Amino acid sequence: MITSKQLLWAYLVFGVFYSILLLTGNQTLAWYMKPFLLPFLFYAVARNEAFDTKKWLLAALLFSWFGDCILLFAHKGKLYFIVGLIAFLIAHILFIVLFTKQKSAYRSFKNPLFWIGVICATVYLASLLWFLMPDLGDLTLPVIVYALTITIMLKTALKGTFDWHNNAKYTVLIGAVFFVISDSILAIDKFHFPMASASYSIMITYLIAQFCIIYGILRLNQKKEFQQKLHL
Repeated sequence: MITSKQLLWAYLVFGVFYSILLLTGNQTLAWYMKPFLLPFLFYAVARNEAFDTKKWLLAALLFSWFGDCILLFAHKGKLYFIVGLIAFLIAHILFIVLFTKQKSAYRSFKNPLFWIGVICATVYLASLLWFLMPDLGDLTLPVIVYALTITIMLKTALKGTFDWHNNAKYTVLIGAVFFVISDSILAIDKFHFPMASASYSIMITYLIAQFCIIYGILRLNQKKEFQQKLHL
């Protein structure tokens, strides 16, 4: 029977192949393959042993997958982009819940480095919004709501690096950072000016983000006797 670890490896292999397709300009084949990426991570989580926040992780992946599929048709009209944005908005809200429900020591508020990170994240997202604001048009409000949500997601992951015990907390933070990078490239490419190799940059950072968050959360919730089994 296929294991969680094998599914994680399959995601990596499939993701590398998908990235090569994008890099070499095989957009049509990549378009058809995109919906099959996240199911590897979804079933890796499903096959993993039970833990308290498993349902939140599965739900976040499910809405991320909805967003992936809907955005395949974004070129057909603004409605597809808005619905895709909503799907990812819900996914980020679920990630926020997921992060806040992890076992925590609540030490972050006492650490100056946490507050420096919070300020940096706030300044970055506020600057990006200010930069894009003239180009957002009637999508101004949805984009602002989305930006605020992903900022909170990043800050909860940052908080976890001070509150969670397992070193996998850093992997989760890396994933959150890559999510912000991916969405930043997408926003600049869509609203301000087309970027060279934007589709490749957006997807490679997105694939890294999803893997790091899922792998990190699985490691955080893995029982000690099973830790070695999950190492890639």
